[in-house]
Amino acid sequence: MKNNLIEQLIDAQLAFLDQEFSQAETIKIEFTEFYHWFRKQNLKDIWTFEQINHLIQKQILATPSSSSLIEQISEHIRFALIHPSNDKTLIEDIIPVTTIDKIAQYIASKSGHRQALIKRVVNNAAFSTMLTQLIHHSIQDYIDNSVMNKKVPGVGRFMKMGKSVLESVTDTNLDDTVKHYLKKNIIKISQLSEQVINQQFDDNKLYHFQANLWHKIKKVPVGTLRQYVEVTDLPKTVEMGHEIWEHIRQTDYLKQQVHDGVFAWYVRNEQRPFDLILRDINIDESLIQNQLQVLLEPVLQNMISSEHLKSRARIYLEKFYYSDATLKILNVEKGA
Repeated sequence: MKNNLIEQLIDAQLAFLDQEFSQAETIKIEFTEFYHWFRKQNLKDIWTFEQINHLIQKQILATPSSSSLIEQISEHIRFALIHPSNDKTLIEDIIPVTTIDKIAQYIASKSGHRQALIKRVVNNAAFSTMLTQLIHHSIQDYIDNSVMNKKVPGVGRFMKMGKSVLESVTDTNLDDTVKHYLKKNIIKISQLSEQVINQQFDDNKLYHFQANLWHKIKKVPVGTLRQYVEVTDLPKTVEMGHEIWEHIRQTDYLKQQVHDGVFAWYVRNEQRPFDLILRDINIDESLIQNQLQVLLEPVLQNMISSEHLKSRARIYLEKFYYSDATLKILNVEKGA
């Protein structure tokens, strides 16, 4: 049974809350006060490693991406690619030349890594096969287009011996001889290839190669990149990326990587207050007061105007006022 006095008190408090929280200054003060309290708390005093890891494992690794999210990713990529500003913006407008120079110097300085990569490539069976075929085709092309067409000095007299004889030599014996030679000496040829490639890509030459490449592309509009991307195929491309993610997110490998990564982050930060942790991602008091508070204000205003805040507050106020302890203080009999 409702009590008139209690109902009047509840209505008065709800009206008071409406009035207070409809003012921007109240929201600003409370939000700032919460931040002042929160920033002083250490990570370990609020959340455990297990809580954070469980949340990430469940929401990111254990939960499949929605079809809506995949569609939005595809649409945003498409929008970025066809944006009209791409045709007016040059590559040098978005990538500073100083950064390019640093990258070029860094790549050029890694001679040990580069030489190891070159050695790995030239000693690969696929490279040997490709090199063998390339040399063989080059020799065969030379014979077909130079020797047979009498473009090589001294060959003319051999042609008098009869075309059939020369064709027999070039097409059969010589072809087999070349193949045998290449097969027998492919290791030496690969080693020679390695030496030549390393000479062509020493630190200085590689740096200038990158510099020349930059000078060729720096004046190119960003929109030129569309030539290398099938915009109409983006849904398929994004879907293939999604399939890869769907598989890898369920692997023990990624679960362990995420677990250990979160643990390392937690150990490094557990004794730090949130003030410092938030500053790592550029959240400070100025942002709270000048931007985040502005975003929060319309949310609270809508909660008030829709009476959502009032209906939720009434539930707890009724619990408080109709509790035995409060009825005793107000000297009101239960059910009166």
